[in-house]
Amino acid sequence: MSQTTIAHHLKERTIRLAMLQYYQLLKEKFPTKSSLITEMINLDAICHLPKGTEHFLSDLHGEYQAFDYLLRNGSGSIKKKIQECFPQKKVADIETLCQYIYYPVEKIQARQEILDQATLNRELCNYLLDLLQLVKYIGGKYTRSKVRKMLPPDYAYIMEELLTKEQPDKNKQYYYNAIISKVTELEQLDNLFIAFAHLIQGLAIDHLHVVGDIFDRGQYPDLIIDRLKGFQNIDIQWGNHDITWIGAMSGSYICMINVIRIAARYNSLALIEDRYGINLRRLIDYSHRYFNEEAVFNPILDGDHISESERLTLNKLQQATALLQFKLEHQLIKRRPEFGMEAWQLFSKIDPEKKTIKLGKKVYPLQSFPYHKLVWDHAELLTEEEEQILKGLMYRFQSSEKLESHIDFLMEKGAMYHISNNHLLFHGCMPMHSNGDFKSMRFGNCIYSGKALLDFFQEQVRESYKNRDQHEDLATDIFWYLWCGEVSSLFGKNRMTTFERYYIADKASHHEEKNPYYRLREDEEICLRILAEFGLDANGHIVNGHTPVKEKGGELPIKANGRIIIIDGGLAKGYQKTTGIAGYTLISNSYGLELVAHKPFSSVKDVLEGKCDIIFIKRLVEQVEDRTLVKDTDNGKKLLQEIADLDHLYHHFDQY
Repeated sequence: MSQTTIAHHLKERTIRLAMLQYYQLLKEKFPTKSSLITEMINLDAICHLPKGTEHFLSDLHGEYQAFDYLLRNGSGSIKKKIQECFPQKKVADIETLCQYIYYPVEKIQARQEILDQATLNRELCNYLLDLLQLVKYIGGKYTRSKVRKMLPPDYAYIMEELLTKEQPDKNKQYYYNAIISKVTELEQLDNLFIAFAHLIQGLAIDHLHVVGDIFDRGQYPDLIIDRLKGFQNIDIQWGNHDITWIGAMSGSYICMINVIRIAARYNSLALIEDRYGINLRRLIDYSHRYFNEEAVFNPILDGDHISESERLTLNKLQQATALLQFKLEHQLIKRRPEFGMEAWQLFSKIDPEKKTIKLGKKVYPLQSFPYHKLVWDHAELLTEEEEQILKGLMYRFQSSEKLESHIDFLMEKGAMYHISNNHLLFHGCMPMHSNGDFKSMRFGNCIYSGKALLDFFQEQVRESYKNRDQHEDLATDIFWYLWCGEVSSLFGKNRMTTFERYYIADKASHHEEKNPYYRLREDEEICLRILAEFGLDANGHIVNGHTPVKEKGGELPIKANGRIIIIDGGLAKGYQKTTGIAGYTLISNSYGLELVAHKPFSSVKDVLEGKCDIIFIKRLVEQVEDRTLVKDTDNGKKLLQEIADLDHLYHHFDQY
């Protein structure tokens, strides 16, 4: 018998033993035939329910209030359900009911200021009947078990009793009235009402996909992550801004300094110092000692009001972190020739006497450059003080329990890309040549492109996060390449011109050339090639974030005959001047795909006064002829396999 035959028999035997153990364990869980029948009927019934509603969001950029509002209103889907459930309701009543559902605590407090308690209780009781009916309407496509699990423990029994009320039910009318009466008497009506409003919010979104960039620009990414942790069904695709925060926790000094620099630029140091508990005092003192105020380093405030001393601190801190970043970048480029970033070693192109820099064939004068902080024979070297500052900062970053818990969450739920129900989700781009071929990179003896390149990047990210005491190994350096490398799927440009934006006034030097992907993605054939690379068929869709869609300028978020959908509009306030909108939500429900555009969010107060409805455009991307059922989804395929396994055990029960 040949070695190949022996190996084949051993493999078959291993598979048989594994299947035997599997069915034995399954039999322990379902010890009788009747229990198998019950479970098969239950799973088969679930398979024939309409699929749950998926929401796709991208580029949240720390804008917690706007993001929170989208979740509370289901990106407009709750209002739509109210209109369907109550076709006879007046517009004003629908608006009031929406406000009660979106912000129940704030709405009740606002009404308490103008109504006596008895009048308010009557109003809440009337709207509570609407909430009960709406829960049944929205929750109709879920099992009772699933809805039951979403009930808050303190009110689960009462809520379940009220939800099982059937109309007409004269025999139990007094029973239900007694429940409401007693709840009101015990001053728990507000809490019960709030619990039902939150249940409706939860039922509106069955699965949430976040296509990258939770961090930076806005001030509250930590609150966003805390909110995301409440979702049972969620996946995250890392964005370029997220990857630097993961890199900082993984031991990358340059990512850590970049994170602080951006926080200084966008006035969000409170996130690092107050909420993540990372002391920046030594770095701030360093910046005040060695740097003078420079206008180009003034923070971007987006309407925030700060004191003159705070503005000066942000200005000088941004200068200090920029210099440290460029020094660390030069060191990284030297030790990573495989990154192909030699052209970025800009210190060598500076003439310190003439105070100019030569880029290509053009010479530019430098502005605001810290000549006094470099030793020109070895411009990239850190001083002993700078090294000690960096080591101290790294210790404090990696010791922040709250930051670690947030990055743990991004690692658990996140990836470079995700495939869900024939959708391919990734944040930035698929690096390509102008002819449509995938760009490649060599690491060691291997060349990676397409899906393999993203898999390699992901593997390195996870490897670095496991070995956080390593600071200059390949896996840790990969984080910086993902932030700004030419063949990074998270960046998508030839190079990043941060240096030029700070130190060269001529804006022509600030230009960053986009990867050909951003032109080629208009072509349906290119999109189909990318989908095929990831094992998806011609009915699939690519969902991207990263690049704001300039709707105001006529750009469309749906491209390549619907094969690709761009959902970054963006929520970040700085983008809205050029885009004219505040982001998109892609909604996938049992009826098809719908793209929702948002107006800029103003305030909760405006919502409660009926002045802010940020949902303003809806586009139908794709409508299915027959309603999509659970059995047609990825999860449904797993359920169908479970049913097949249970059926096998049922028919071979005595063999196990």
